[in-house]
Amino acid sequence: MRLNLTLTCGFMDTFSSFVDRRAPVPSGASCATAALRFAAEPDAVVLAVVDGETPVGLVSREVVLSQPDGQRPLSEIMDGAPAIADAGMTPWGFLEHLRATRPDALNHGFIVVDHGRYVGVGTPATLLTARRSRARAPQDPSVLLIQRMSAEVLRHLDGVADFAGRLTRQNLPPDALACVRAITQTSEDLTSLMRRAVDLHEADLGVLTFHPHPVQLQTVMDTVDARWKQRAADSGLTLLTAFDGDPEDVADIDEARLLQVFDALIFRALSETRRGAIEASLKVRPTADGLILEGRVRDAGSATSAERLARIFEPVDANEARGEGLSVSLGMALASRISIAAGGVIRAESNAGAGLTVVFEFIASQSQTAAAAAAAAQDQAPSHAAHILIVDDNATNRMVAEALCEMFDCTSEQAVDGVEALDAVQARRFDLILMDIKMPRMDGVAATRAIRALPGPVSRTPIIALTANADPDDVRGYLEAGMNDVVEKPIKAERMLVALQAALDGAEDQSAAA
Repeated sequence: MRLNLTLTCGFMDTFSSFVDRRAPVPSGASCATAALRFAAEPDAVVLAVVDGETPVGLVSREVVLSQPDGQRPLSEIMDGAPAIADAGMTPWGFLEHLRATRPDALNHGFIVVDHGRYVGVGTPATLLTARRSRARAPQDPSVLLIQRMSAEVLRHLDGVADFAGRLTRQNLPPDALACVRAITQTSEDLTSLMRRAVDLHEADLGVLTFHPHPVQLQTVMDTVDARWKQRAADSGLTLLTAFDGDPEDVADIDEARLLQVFDALIFRALSETRRGAIEASLKVRPTADGLILEGRVRDAGSATSAERLARIFEPVDANEARGEGLSVSLGMALASRISIAAGGVIRAESNAGAGLTVVFEFIASQSQTAAAAAAAAQDQAPSHAAHILIVDDNATNRMVAEALCEMFDCTSEQAVDGVEALDAVQARRFDLILMDIKMPRMDGVAATRAIRALPGPVSRTPIIALTANADPDDVRGYLEAGMNDVVEKPIKAERMLVALQAALDGAEDQSAAA
């Protein structure tokens, strides 16, 4: 499947910076031709085999020079399914992808493409050079500032959403309720824009995370339909959703990431279409390696020029004048990054009449039956109503954490710093502590050490750090201080649920062992 993807980011080094732009050999060449190339280029380890501008294989020096028959066609000895990297990917992100999906490819070379066209080749040494360069490069202060600002803005937006949600549950007059709902919608739009930008940044760093779990695939399209049908109707459009597969199909996927892709594609389709229908579908086909998932979103917008089609996955479309342009561009770039990180491909193609269709495809591991998946999801909730101490000097953060505790059927109390937390745990029993790091009087690390030094069972109370500072070195320090886990701010409900369940289960195991 042809990959239509051009992604760059000004503060990240991509394969455009590290690729070996070595001339390829044509697909009809012989081993003798490749041997002459290797003899003329002693530093060459691998060569790409191309048909025009399209790579069709990869040959290595050792394999070519070991051939006794120089007239043997390269097509008979080449690797016909080499690892392929897009020029817009970061080398470290590609390395992590190979480790997760094709660890054998780490011992061979790979080909770099741009919009499916050959750009160059790479080897494990290329990845090592890129990683060393990344380690030596100082962090751009402007990037650090953007990261901190993004986290802070998201934290405040979460607070706005929580306050607005509480207001909608009050007995407000119709005009006031309409205003609150407008605030809620604006907050949700801004949060979506910020989260897309943050996730895109993580993808550029090669640290975009996935949390696969058993998902009944038909429910994905039910969720897409519920999310977007009314919004399409409000725009005078019709949203048609379809699922083509066994209703019992279950795959191990990160449902939230898959929905992010559909959300981005449908949001763009809504912004482009003035009348008619938008079609969104998910087709599932069994294969020897699992299940092939093919998603499609077709719009009825105006004709798309070849120039605009070529840059449809760029993070920022400078020529997009509408106010929604930034959100659309970030969403499309993120959709492509997620697709590639999942080991898949994505492309956009013009429709025969008007508008275009975006198609993404990847292979997922087939999982248990739908009934078993539903039972597993039910088992993810905390097994008992836990009593939790929330420690944070920021009132909005405490309110957000309290709302999450209520969502998970847990009770909670609050403390504004480590001193109050230390007093609280000695006065009352808590099943778990959510601990902020930076607080006046006594910070989270000092409070954790003090709690661990207390006599009796209280010293074993699970403690989860809540922090915007979750770099590997920071996390290592928190764990060494005695914390059980780290949840990054802004807090995501699914991540909090996983951390809570793991901490509570661990505490129960300790109690049983004692």
